[in-house]
Amino acid sequence: MSTLPSHISSNKKIVKKPKWIRVKLPSGKKYTELRRLVDKYNLNTICSSGSCPNMGECWGEGTATFMILGNICTRSCGFCGVKTGKPENIDWAEPEKVANSIKVMKIKHAVITSVDRDDLKDMGSFIWTETVKSIRRLNPKITLETLIPDFQGIEKHLNKIVEVNPEVVSHNMETVRRLTREVRIQAKYERSLKVLKYLKRKGIKRTKSGVMLGLGEKENEVFQTLIDLKENNVDIVTLGQYLQPSKKHLPVKEFIKPTQFKVYEKFAKNLGFRHVESGPLVRSSYKAQKHIS
Repeated sequence: MSTLPSHISSNKKIVKKPKWIRVKLPSGKKYTELRRLVDKYNLNTICSSGSCPNMGECWGEGTATFMILGNICTRSCGFCGVKTGKPENIDWAEPEKVANSIKVMKIKHAVITSVDRDDLKDMGSFIWTETVKSIRRLNPKITLETLIPDFQGIEKHLNKIVEVNPEVVSHNMETVRRLTREVRIQAKYERSLKVLKYLKRKGIKRTKSGVMLGLGEKENEVFQTLIDLKENNVDIVTLGQYLQPSKKHLPVKEFIKPTQFKVYEKFAKNLGFRHVESGPLVRSSYKAQKHIS
């Protein structure tokens, strides 16, 4: 019999999904073509493997998200559906494989993300930079967003991302300060803010972060998180509903109403963020192609 991680209680009331958490089946000519290519060439996108609710919309606009450095993470965050454990050896051909996938799919804007690789001396930063270089070499008209881990806040690893200068560099806060230790385990709220501030200071034109809601945060805590992000010069923010990947993960405490997402959107816009995406089905890469402007 499987057991829950020690930081997750099994005595939680199940919250019923409301009607606004309904995903439309993806459709459209562009989506259908990309779906065919993904199946034909066995391409790996986080859009399909992660069952993103916005896959049809994003693919229809020529945007897709790819995950590098394997599919096993060294961290055990209570919200994340990615496997935790000892990662496999580095696939040194991965940068070319990802670049070729983007070329085959004729993607206009790609989002690259990864698992945490705390097992590696460079936290995987070399593969990150080689992936960006390979993508640009094979897809010279592409624009890129890199959704990076914190690299434990080590500047020499962050500098490798700065050197390849993606159009957008994103690092997610995921939750409010009070819940960080429970939700993200090995991550630190202040360290994530410092990472975002450092990237901006080193010349990254557009920085971005995302927050999940419904984990027990309070309204004033969300407001404070938005204030903290703006004070650290973040340009773009996304807010979406947390959905429990399995019974082994943190339960949903509350399904945030669309009207409340509008409250957060208005607050963030008034703070001066360049772009704000706020809604129940919003994910980190939602409307990512807009964020390069």
